[in-house]
Amino acid sequence: MPAPDAHLSLPATLIACHECDLLQTEPRLAPGETARCARCGAFLARNPPDSLDRTLALTCTAAVLYILANIYPLVGLEMQGRQVQVTLASALHILWQDGMAPVAALVGVTTLLFPLLELAMILIVLVPLRLGRVSPRLAPFFRLVRSVKPWGMVEVFLLGMLVSLVKLSHLATVILGTAFWAMAALIVVLTFAARAFDTRLVWQTPVAEPAP
Repeated sequence: MPAPDAHLSLPATLIACHECDLLQTEPRLAPGETARCARCGAFLARNPPDSLDRTLALTCTAAVLYILANIYPLVGLEMQGRQVQVTLASALHILWQDGMAPVAALVGVTTLLFPLLELAMILIVLVPLRLGRVSPRLAPFFRLVRSVKPWGMVEVFLLGMLVSLVKLSHLATVILGTAFWAMAALIVVLTFAARAFDTRLVWQTPVAEPAP
């Protein structure tokens, strides 16, 4: 089966407005067009141009940034000619050694495990869609992806770290490492990837017939 076109004309379906609950027929959208509720004008759907290709490219970019964020130093402090740099993994190790195991576990799960799971699961959804090999289990799996997403708190971790670094800046020179900028770029890229992906493809792409 060829890859679904992105998407000159998706099938018209019934859609309920999330603001006023009006049930209405979703119009056929040309690439770049947006549908709004006929009653209240709330956003209903968007037809992003080249949705699959753009989302796949952005997700692969996010995967590279995730690797960089975990390999290179996150932040460094320089004081009296001495410089200390830490990676995210070494920071978690220090927290664990200092008796703050629950904090280390929470930070590790929300900034390492769940973002990695989210990236892997998004790729598992996108690649079959791009190849046109859609399984009946894809839609339930996509629901699982959506449930995992809120647990990835990279932006919360980054914001908290910035607040701490501002407080330390009068004691030592703060050096933002490669991993810091990679993590910041990761947040931006994932945001654009979520915006580029047309979730209707998951529900409306025909399921591949099993080989006889």
